[in-house]
Amino acid sequence: MDRARRKELIEAYKQRKPDMGIFIIRPRSGEKCHIQSAPDLKGAMNGALARLEGAMHPVKELQQAWNEHGPEYFTMEVLETLPYDGDEAKTDYTEELTLLQMIWEERLAGEGMARYRKRI
Repeated sequence: MDRARRKELIEAYKQRKPDMGIFIIRPRSGEKCHIQSAPDLKGAMNGALARLEGAMHPVKELQQAWNEHGPEYFTMEVLETLPYDGDEAKTDYTEELTLLQMIWEERLAGEGMARYRKRI
């Protein structure tokens, strides 16, 4: 690959806008869940899966359930994506993601779904 093409690909990678939003990990029985907001959904979901498989997830109750039942017992899915603003200068969506996570936490609590506790 020549230098110009390599430079072009690197610049395209830097300019990409990954999907951001909320994802959920829950057992197929659906009694508890773990939700997380992320500015890069694909990366965060891959990271959560790697931590669970490596027995290093920070939510200890979720990790314990994962170890006990195995990955086939759980589902992981995107709940909602957050669109980018039309303002190209805006790069920090932390507040919007936090608000979106709070909305989903309330919604799931209203449906009777408990959340995994961070500490056991």
